[in-house]
Amino acid sequence: MNGLSKGIQKVEVSLRWDPSPAGEPATDLDLVAATYAAGDPYGDPVYVVHFDSRSPDGTITLNRDSTDGRGFGWDEVMTLELNRLDGRYARVVVGVVIQQRTAPRTFVGVRGPGLRIREGYTVLFEDDFGGVLGATAATVAEFTRDGSGGWQFRPGVHGFEEDPAEFTRAMGQVHQP
Repeated sequence: MNGLSKGIQKVEVSLRWDPSPAGEPATDLDLVAATYAAGDPYGDPVYVVHFDSRSPDGTITLNRDSTDGRGFGWDEVMTLELNRLDGRYARVVVGVVIQQRTAPRTFVGVRGPGLRIREGYTVLFEDDFGGVLGATAATVAEFTRDGSGGWQFRPGVHGFEEDPAEFTRAMGQVHQP
């Protein structure tokens, strides 16, 4: 990184999947983002953003939410304005959870899943969850603040088998030193 780079500024995380076949329970995937304090970057999240919440300062927003994958193009879209995130936050982890309300499901049972993370028009990462087929949830991105205050991106899909509530507590342990 050169001295003029400000790191990652604003990213869009997009998720898509195909609807369940007729007669089967709907498949519901959810994007989740958790913020971690500078003083405890691998502890409990300060706050979590998901389908029923938003960040207190409006820097992380869920722009599109689907409960069945019947959207056109990307079914769920979350925007993270890292450049506006308060300095007391040192880390943000983004994940995907498969809701288990209608039927137990892992990524192997999700039809046509896809993930895209981009900054502006630049695609930073894409995945199809093929490496975590037995998981019920996965972390997909980690953003960390460096010593100069800029944000760095660490891609990677890491599977979990916890229920959605437990996943939000465990997801911050990814890449713990």
